[in-house]
Amino acid sequence: MLATEKMRRMADLIAIAEARRRVLEAVRTLPAEQLGLMQALGRVLTENVESPIDVPPFDSSAMDGYAVIGGPAAELEVVAEARAGHPAGVPVRPGTAIEISTGAAVPEGATAVVPVEDTEPGAAPDTVRVPATVGGTNIRRAGEDVRAGEAVLPSGTPLGPAELGVAASVGRGSLACAGRPRVALLVTGDELTEPGEPLEPGRIYSSNGYALMGQAVRAGAELIGRERVPDTAEATRAALGRALDVANVVVVSGGVSVGPHDHVKAALAALGAEQRFWGVSLRPGKPVWFGTRGETLAFGLPGNPVSAMVTFQLFVRPALAALQGADPSATRTTAVLEQPIARNPRREQAVRVRLRAADGGWVASPTSGAQGSHVLTSMLGADALALIGPGDGEAPAGERVEMELL
Repeated sequence: MLATEKMRRMADLIAIAEARRRVLEAVRTLPAEQLGLMQALGRVLTENVESPIDVPPFDSSAMDGYAVIGGPAAELEVVAEARAGHPAGVPVRPGTAIEISTGAAVPEGATAVVPVEDTEPGAAPDTVRVPATVGGTNIRRAGEDVRAGEAVLPSGTPLGPAELGVAASVGRGSLACAGRPRVALLVTGDELTEPGEPLEPGRIYSSNGYALMGQAVRAGAELIGRERVPDTAEATRAALGRALDVANVVVVSGGVSVGPHDHVKAALAALGAEQRFWGVSLRPGKPVWFGTRGETLAFGLPGNPVSAMVTFQLFVRPALAALQGADPSATRTTAVLEQPIARNPRREQAVRVRLRAADGGWVASPTSGAQGSHVLTSMLGADALALIGPGDGEAPAGERVEMELL
């Protein structure tokens, strides 16, 4: 019976691209919320931000020195001082100069700023000798960075330090951001033991919960629960029911294959989840399940640790990005293989690789050691997953292939 089911599943496997399409087709962007800049780091913008002002809003000095009227060398009377936030209040006239600090407003009448190191004290008190100066020197013009009315941040922008700085520079104290996806994470298996506890015979430490937790949080999600679930139909159904009631995204690792102790698919069906696909032509990660209940997304990932991380990256991460209004394909690029990689005759492969920069772009080489689905250390140092198409022979060194950045 299991062999027949396995053969049927092999015929029903879909490509990675088709699986991603079905996932993204089911996503609805979460409602926006207004957040202060201190809370917006790492969130995704859901509005177009335009500047109501010029940045800088006035002509300002690029140097500590003296604001002057450009012309030949001269000895000038220093009549005032302009500091940042404290304009001089008097204009520069022929024969005069105003001492000025970096960032201070250039006084009326001034056409240049002479750096203090290029000047000398004059012969008379309160005078300064300046060299010949060209008009426009060392002045930052109003609007040189941003013009009033200019769009500075488009909707869908992930908000990092630079983006928050730009928003602040145009006077925005808050921004409309997509809600954070609420993720419930379930890990199935009677053999699992929490790290830090004694390890009994036949048991292993639970690593998937922590690896997947890290991936979810890095993708901008709010982890609302992490639960280890025994391999019984009742416990699986109860845990999934709790998760589906409170989460935007439910991720369960293990229990999605066809063995007698794999209860996830049946539990999801009983709880009203609609299957969108089960099985992807992928190595590692073939027995991945995806479905929906209303607008809640549910992912059944394999129990092997590398398979779980790979399928999260390829299918769950794009969903989390799209829920936040971000570009789900932003982690895609290409690289040239530094060495040949054997193809799988029937399935696409996600090979863990390191990337190095070269003149023609990225160059990829597999991480050291075995690449089995159970070899979690193959993820160490990996910068990307190289997506190698199925076929005979090898993907040769020098071939450019698609990469999923980790």
